Amino acid sequence: MSLTVLASAYRLKPLHRLQRIQAHLMSSHVEPEVLLEKVGRTGVITINRPKVLNALNLTMIRQIYPQLKKWENDSEVDIVIIKGAGGKAFCAGGDIRAVTEAGKAGGSLAQDFFREEYILNNAIGAYRKPYIAIIDGITMGGGVGLSVHGRFRVATEKTLFAMPETAIGLFPDVGGGYFLPRLRGKLGLFLALTGFRLKGRDVQRAGVATHFVESNKIPDLEKELVDLKCPSNADISKLLEFHQKQSSLDSEKPFVLEKHLSEIDRLFSSSSVEGIMQNLRADGSDFANKQAETLSKMSPTSLKITFKQLQLGAALSLQDVLVMEYRLSQACMRGCDFHEGVRAGKLLLWWE
Repeated sequence: MSLTVLASAYRLKPLHRLQRIQAHLMSSHVEPEVLLEKVGRTGVITINRPKVLNALNLTMIRQIYPQLKKWENDSEVDIVIIKGAGGKAFCAGGDIRAVTEAGKAGGSLAQDFFREEYILNNAIGAYRKPYIAIIDGITMGGGVGLSVHGRFRVATEKTLFAMPETAIGLFPDVGGGYFLPRLRGKLGLFLALTGFRLKGRDVQRAGVATHFVESNKIPDLEKELVDLKCPSNADISKLLEFHQKQSSLDSEKPFVLEKHLSEIDRLFSSSSVEGIMQNLRADGSDFANKQAETLSKMSPTSLKITFKQLQLGAALSLQDVLVMEYRLSQACMRGCDFHEGVRAGKLLLWWE
């Protein structure tokens, strides 16, 4: 049926009819939420929901996981690159509004989403081929799970990292119980409890990213990665280090938490959350007071769960941590804090 015939059915003025129908047809074209491509001998995953900062949903997980397994066993694929579309975010987190809505309706999404997300996280951590995450933009929650367990994580000046889950009645999942306690000193516990945001080069300085490359150099880096012939981890490291040396932006600035690292180690060394709060209040410094104020706004239940999660996770494998976190996630789904945190709009703290 032609546009003109369709327009007559709308009983609108001819020009308006055509414009309205053309707009409808254009809007009905749905972009894939994940782009999966093979470029030469490189598997490329592009998270493609830029309007919602590439938030991760179950459909996307079910596309990414089998493709990763297929490429892992494909003799014609040497490396995998994962990145985000749109220029603002790598992945700003899981689409947890959908999870909470399904939970209210009695659906199984809360079980399916967390279980399959954690299976994907574990697959990334155990991946037998070089896995390179280009975390150019906002990288929080589920986006951290898609990147931090891979062998290579490339931050740019646009990277914004945080694990802000204690603000919404959850905990830093996606393997946070594994990688956070393995950061230096008490830095991981500090990041987990406070949701402190790291930006740009500081994401690498903290140990979350392995390399830093300026955003405008990323296209060249990607091309050179694709052009590598049967690269080893050492070959990729060498290339990433070369591009890092060409990236001087903010190289003279100290780590944002550098002058507070000894304070963090001292103040966050305790056998309980209550002990940490006592340390902060007794210290009385501006830094300590600010952290005490931040923690007072978080879910008390989430703080206690997170503290124990990292305490136990320090001695567990990634797989065992993810099993523990799945059980914790389902306990949180049965509680009140998580649903209230999302309902109250605290989710917006992730993306502001």
